[in-house]
Amino acid sequence: MGTLFRIVLYEEDSLKAQAAAVAAFARIDSLNAMLSDYRADSELSRLSARAGDGQWVAVSGELWFLLQRSRQIAVLSDGAFDPTIGPLSKLWRKAFRQGEFPDTTALKAAREKVGIELLQFHNSQQKARLLLPGMRLDLGGIAKGYAVDEAMRVLRRNGLSIALVDGGGDLRAGDPPPDKAGWKVAVGNDTMLTIARQAVATSGDTYRFLEWNGRRYSHIIDPRTGLGATHSLQVTVMGPDCTTADALASALSVEPGLEQRIKQIIPKASIIIKEK
Repeated sequence: MGTLFRIVLYEEDSLKAQAAAVAAFARIDSLNAMLSDYRADSELSRLSARAGDGQWVAVSGELWFLLQRSRQIAVLSDGAFDPTIGPLSKLWRKAFRQGEFPDTTALKAAREKVGIELLQFHNSQQKARLLLPGMRLDLGGIAKGYAVDEAMRVLRRNGLSIALVDGGGDLRAGDPPPDKAGWKVAVGNDTMLTIARQAVATSGDTYRFLEWNGRRYSHIIDPRTGLGATHSLQVTVMGPDCTTADALASALSVEPGLEQRIKQIIPKASIIIKEK
């Protein structure tokens, strides 16, 4: 998933700890093979390859869950988060590699292939389809959080509840370490949190951005405009699961004005937004 995953855990039986960690990392690997849009053989890419052919495609339980949750966040965020952003992601990845602003004609064409209404579901048969040729799915704003949640689920299933899973800054904390109130985690350069049985996701443009004609464009793309976000923010969302926190952090990085709306609809979410 383009990042480093790390697991910290407490367990007196080292063999039990090692077996649980191996199983958790295996689960992360399997999800990467299933959900990566960089891999042509992933389930996600195979669904995208069928875009516009009019046929319903059966999807796994994992992909079905993520597409459904992504649609919920897309509606909640008025399109600031959108799993159909793939055509724009492809253009901006090239722009970052080459250090050049994307071609405006190509941007316009890609933008026309993005929209949650273009992703349809056949609920009774657990099938999905993309309506327009050239559409591409990109779950980069939610799949990492889901992998963190799944790794924690595997650890708990193997009897390890005192653990912390870190997927490139997306965190899921289990029970606190012995004699501690929680896990101490750093967010950015100036914030320290203590968390237990909670998830934290942070989003921002600290490491990936493009400076062009005096403006700074984040790698976090606004699906509604096709452009990288230009407000330099660090967004942290805390909640009961990392899947939702990851997606909300992505949405708020695009549209920070959604903060109060999200808090009203998801009261358990705690949000920190800082200008950099």
